[in-house]
Formats: sequence, structure tokens, C-alpha cells
Amino acid sequence: MKFIHAADIHLDSPLTGLSAYADAPVEMLRTATRDAFTNLVTEAIEQPVDFLVIAGDLYDGTWKDHNTGIYFCKEMGRLKKAGIPVYLLFGNHDAESEMTKKLQLPDNVFAFDTRKPCTFCLNDLKVALHGRSFKEKETLENLATGYPAPVPGMFNIGVLHTALQGNAAHATYAPCSLDELHAKGYHYWALGHVHEHQIWEGASTVVFPGNLQGRHIRETGPRGAVIVTADEHGIQNIERLFVDVLRWTSLDVDATECKTLSEVVAIIGKELDAIVENSPSIIPTAVRVTVTGKTAAHGELFGLESQLRAEVLALAVAMGTERLWVEKVKVATSAADNGEEVRARADALSDLQDLLQAAESDADFLKSLQDELLGLVNKAPLELQTTVPYFKAIRSGDLVNLVRKVRPGLVSHLAKAE
Repeated sequence: MKFIHAADIHLDSPLTGLSAYADAPVEMLRTATRDAFTNLVTEAIEQPVDFLVIAGDLYDGTWKDHNTGIYFCKEMGRLKKAGIPVYLLFGNHDAESEMTKKLQLPDNVFAFDTRKPCTFCLNDLKVALHGRSFKEKETLENLATGYPAPVPGMFNIGVLHTALQGNAAHATYAPCSLDELHAKGYHYWALGHVHEHQIWEGASTVVFPGNLQGRHIRETGPRGAVIVTADEHGIQNIERLFVDVLRWTSLDVDATECKTLSEVVAIIGKELDAIVENSPSIIPTAVRVTVTGKTAAHGELFGLESQLRAEVLALAVAMGTERLWVEKVKVATSAADNGEEVRARADALSDLQDLLQAAESDADFLKSLQDELLGLVNKAPLELQTTVPYFKAIRSGDLVNLVRKVRPGLVSHLAKAE
């Protein structure tokens, strides 16, 4: 017996972070979640599997385009022709979706009830699937405690959309513990909600497959589902099944040994080459570059993030490939000497450094600085209001960290220019 366990598909959820890139794969960004789901259905048919389990968040919340639901029904039709049933549990995003409330599901799709746990028995396979869908998005009760006892003589699968204890990065919907899941006596728990792949062995095998398609830079690496093989002796194999069509990668580049911006660009280029060489040829990659390290190039990089980004984008284009896009370039370097070299100069530049350091505790200066900066902040374009991290601090008057962070960069920049 073989089945696919998928979750957190978020059909038609937009991919974010590449829209500002002139050569961004616009069509791919728009259809990525659909394309990944189509790949999943194709894998289910070609394997072939006995059934498909979707453990919540098929849809993406309040998204109201009914073409999303029509597309899903079309893909279910492909599975129906192949004789593959689908067992669908609705998660927190599905609970607020118009599609969940109004769309008639194809007859090979069996949805778990929202009012109480229910069980689907596949007698020919000797499989029992237990689950309860979310009725409301804010489902904060422990649903697992109400699941029925395992069916004797069956391979029992619990389907549950849950944060599980310890996943602070995700809303604590339907919280429960691993011990509770193991104690239930099921062979396999098909979980959803947490977007990272995780697996626990024990009295039960407990699995988060991760989401089907990474949608932004916080969801890096390959994405997909899991394919589970079992027989009368239990689970024989669990294999990850990658179906994503675009991957996100965070690239940290250590610029400690660099002295100039051009040297920083050169080492970024080498790292980008390595990503292309080590990535599957059919999977495009979106990269966020973060430059780190105590470096002599800090002064030259200060305030030149846009120039650095332009040069890195040019590198990506020069590679002559449509497999690599740069999502963002961030500068997180620091000055190599912590200001000691400038302080030893005993000139106007060292006086400026001391003045800026003293300004961190000068309330009148900070208030005057806020007044000056507010004039700029209030005139800034709308897109900058949400993307510049310091704007919130300027409005609130919390400028100490801003001055503290700018000081070494500004002094290094002026020393470099001199």
C-alpha cells in the first residue's frame, strides 16, 4: 500500500519578493502553487499511489477567485480517472475560504467533518483514516483528544492540522503534544500547518511534509510532500517527494577579507556560480544575498546597498541563465577596527566620531534629529513606508539604535572617501 501525504498547498497564494526585479519570472510567480500541485497530481498518477491525503490549507484564506476551486476540481478529475481517492482535511485557511463553503467537491474527494472526528475505512487496503476539519479559523482546542480509538486490524492514519507544541513560528491552532499523538495508537499521523518538513519516530510515526511550494525567502530549500509505503508489518519507507517549481535560498557572504566594493561583488559572483552549478537544472532559484563580516570594505558599502544590488543583478544576468533571480541584497557588515584607527588620528574625523557617540545619550539632539527626519519620512513614497526598517523608529522617536548603527558606517565611509 502506498499513499501521498501533502499539506499547506495554499493554491494561488502569491509568491512575494521578486516583483521589483526587472527580469523576474512573473508568470512563474503567479502560477507556482498551481504548478506544484499539478506536479503532485502527476506524481500520484505515475507512481501510482492508492490514495492522497491533504492535511489542511488547500486554499489560501479569503482568496475569492472561484477559478481556484475550478482548477482544483479539474486536478481531482485527473485522479478520479486514475482511480485515486483523496482524503481532504480543512485547516485554518480553508475555514475562512469561500471555496470551502460553496464549492461542490468531486465524488472521489472525501472531506473530514468539521463538527466531530470521522473515520473513512478502506476495507480493501485495510486502512482507516481519522480526522476532523476546522470549522473556524481560530480553532484553539486540542482536537486530537477527541479522535477515535484505532480500528483493530487496520493501518490507522490520523489526519490533523496542528501547530504541535514547540512551533512558536506558527499560530497555535489545535495544539497537542507528541506524547498525546503517540498514545493514540495510530500507525501514522499526517499533520499539516507547519511549513517545514519534520518527522518523529516512536509508537506512531508523526510527519509534517512541509508546504508544497516555497512562497517567500523565509521558506527556503526544496518543498513538496511525502510518499509512504506500508504493508501488514507497518511502515516500510517514507520518502520526500519534491514538486516545487521555484526555490528560495539565503546566501550569506563573508566579506571579512575584502577591502573594496568590487572585491565584495567578485566573491558574491563566485557564490552565485556555485548555486547554479549545484542546483537541479530544471528548478529556478531566488536568492537573498546578505553580506557579513568585519571588513575594511564596510565604509565603501555604507549607503551603497542599491549600487551593490545593481552590480549583483548584473552578475546574475551575465550568467546567461534564467535559473537564478536575486530577491534582495542586504549589507550587514561592520567596521574592521571598531573606530580605534580613526580615534587615533585626533583630527576632525575623530571629533565627529566622538560627537556621534555622545549624541546617543543627548535627548535634545535626538529630538532635533527626529524632527528633521520626519520631514523626509512623511514625504517618502508609499512603497518605502513599509520597506525601510528605520521609519517606524523615526516616528516613535527611538533613534538611539539608528545613530549607533550609522556612526561606524558613516565614519568609515568618510575615511575611505578621504
